[in-house]
Amino acid sequence: MWRNIASTFLTLLVVIVFLLGGVILWGQNQYQSAGPLAEPICLQVPRGSSMRGISEELEAQGAVSSGTIFRVGVDYADKRHLLKAGSWLIPEDSSMSEIADIITRGGASTCGTEVVYRVGVNSAQIEVRELDPATNRFVERVSFAAGEDVPADYAEVREKSDTRYRVAVAEGVTSWQIVNALNAVDALEGEIEEVPPEGSLAPDSYEFSSGDDRASVVQRMRDAQDAILAEVWEGRDADIPLTEPYEALILASIIEKETGVAEERGQVASVFTNRLRQGMRLQTDPTVIYGITRGEGVLGRGLRQSELRGETPYNTYVIDGLPPTPIANPGRESIEAAVKPLETDYIFFVAKSLNPRDGHLFAETLDEHNRNVAAYRALERAQGDQ
Repeated sequence: MWRNIASTFLTLLVVIVFLLGGVILWGQNQYQSAGPLAEPICLQVPRGSSMRGISEELEAQGAVSSGTIFRVGVDYADKRHLLKAGSWLIPEDSSMSEIADIITRGGASTCGTEVVYRVGVNSAQIEVRELDPATNRFVERVSFAAGEDVPADYAEVREKSDTRYRVAVAEGVTSWQIVNALNAVDALEGEIEEVPPEGSLAPDSYEFSSGDDRASVVQRMRDAQDAILAEVWEGRDADIPLTEPYEALILASIIEKETGVAEERGQVASVFTNRLRQGMRLQTDPTVIYGITRGEGVLGRGLRQSELRGETPYNTYVIDGLPPTPIANPGRESIEAAVKPLETDYIFFVAKSLNPRDGHLFAETLDEHNRNVAAYRALERAQGDQ
């Protein structure tokens, strides 16, 4: 009797294992096979979304046959906590596995219409871009300066539920410029009442949802800059003449304003590092300009001799060492240059030409520098004679 019971139990166990294995194989096949989507969709993943909520949305839109199988597969792939906010293009016939990869790998959002609010050093611009299905790339639909009359195309995309939004902040923009631009973005809500400390905001591209609070975007910028500064300072050269991360931020902001050529940041950093080591004044025009404008817009003219001699806390022709605060918001590359400058003997530099993109001529001696300055002045005179 007991032998029969044992035999029956064993048989039942084998059947259960067999059925369970079959269910697992069926689930794996469902997860890996082409899905039911007949045409591409744009999946919106708001910040703070859960994988359960997104799986239900996918099932509701007909992108997956079962939200439960999708979640089990995501769990098995250990991707549950990797969900990325954004607007994601889900192509037709996408498998659950492919969809999971799309919404967890990050990167730039890939679908719908996007509005980009560009905050530049000299201006703020608004761009409306659309996905070109043929190339899967965004192309510009309309662009206009902040403060101009709003084009009909912009008003149209603002009404669409799948429009994505991003604010792109250029390196070297001041905190006042960022706050001024964000307060004018009609896709955001709330008011930024205080300008954050200069240098505390990381230039980058930040995606947000319509209706987000402006202060929350600023906080993300501050958190990003804090993280960058801490990481870069940890890897600094041991012999730099800087005693704390904040000094690195100040120097980085000067480097940022002195050159728009990425390849020469290390050389510019070496000039200022060598001057600090030798006790020389930095003598850099952008600090003088900041002492006049305090970062509230651009000067829009050349510096006067009286301003170069004026005694402000930011005039590095007058003061020793670094100014008291950063003069702009530097990017990661300039911060890295400040703490890991190139090893050179340069202590002077001047522009190569009247085009800032051409970079600078560097010199180790005053005689060499004077020749470079004379060449630049000749270019200025030639331009004035035309």
